[in-house]
Amino acid sequence: MTGRVGGDHLGLLGALVALVVVLSFAAPNFLSGSNLLDVARQLSFTGIIAFGMTLVIVAAEIDISVGSAIAFNSSLFGVLVVHQHWPMWLAAVTVCVLGALIGAGAGLVRAVLNMPSFIVTLALFSALSGLALLITDAVPLPITDPGFATWGNGSVLGVPVPAVIFLALFLIFWLIAKRTTFGRSVYAIGSNAEAARLSGIPVRAVRTTLFATTGLLAAVSGLLQTSQLGAGNPTIGTGVEFEVITAVIVGGANLYGGRGSMVGTLLGVVFIGVLNNGMVLLGVNSYAQNVANGAIVLLAVLVSAIKPSSRPRRLIGTGRN
Repeated sequence: MTGRVGGDHLGLLGALVALVVVLSFAAPNFLSGSNLLDVARQLSFTGIIAFGMTLVIVAAEIDISVGSAIAFNSSLFGVLVVHQHWPMWLAAVTVCVLGALIGAGAGLVRAVLNMPSFIVTLALFSALSGLALLITDAVPLPITDPGFATWGNGSVLGVPVPAVIFLALFLIFWLIAKRTTFGRSVYAIGSNAEAARLSGIPVRAVRTTLFATTGLLAAVSGLLQTSQLGAGNPTIGTGVEFEVITAVIVGGANLYGGRGSMVGTLLGVVFIGVLNNGMVLLGVNSYAQNVANGAIVLLAVLVSAIKPSSRPRRLIGTGRN
C-alpha cells in the first residue's frame, strides 16, 4: 500500500536493472541516447493514464475504456480544429472537460446503479470507438501547426515534453495517494467498501471522481499522441487499456483492491516500456510480443494472489458493495 520502495518494489527494480543489463548486451542500439529518449516518450503516453488507473484498481474497480477514449479525444480534437476551425487551446480545453465528464458519467452509472465497472466501461469502450470512426469517417485529420507539434515531439532541457508531464503527474498522484483524505478513502473503499460507507466516506462520490480522473488523463494522453502524430486519428489507442492495466498490476497493485502505489506503477510503466522496446530492437515477432505481455500479466496476478495480505475479498468491479 505504501509509496516507499519496499520489498515488492525492490524486486521489480531488480528485474528492471537485470532487463536493462541484458538488453545492453543483446541490442547494440538500446543504450543510445536517441533510443532512450524515444522509450521515455513512448512510455509516457501509457504512464500518464496509469497513475489514475492505479487509484481505480486500488478501489477494486477497473476502467477498460481508456484506449477508445484516446481515439475519441484525438478525433474530436481533429474535428474541432480542422472542420470547425476552433482555436487549438479552446479545442484542447473542450476535449479535456468532455473527457472528464464522460468518465464521471461512467463512474456515476457504476456508483448509483451498482453496475460492475467492467460492464459499464466495456459499453463505453464500444461507444467511444464507434464515435471516433463516425465523426471522422474513419479518416485521419492532419494538424500541421508547429507549436502544437512541440507538445508531442519537443523537449525541455533534453527531456521529451510527454515525459516531463508524466513525471509531474507522478508527483501529483503520489501526493494524492499518500497525503490526502481522498487517497486514504480510495484505499479504505478498496479494502472494504461497506465499512468505508459506514464510517462516513462518500463512496459514490469517490468512485465517480476516480472514473472522471481516468477520463481526463485519457484526454491528455490523446492530445499528446495527436500532437506527436500530427493528426486527429480515430484508430490510435488500440490496446492501450491492456498496457496500462499491465503496468499497474506489474507495479504491485492488487486486482482485489486495497493495495497499490504510485512508485510501483512508475516502475511497472518503465519495465513494460523497456521490455517492449527491447523486443522491437531484437526483432521479436509482434504476435510473440503479445504472448510475452500476457504471460507477464498472468505471472504478476499469480504472485499477487499468493500473498497473504491479498486474499480475495471480492472480484474486481463486480458491482457488489
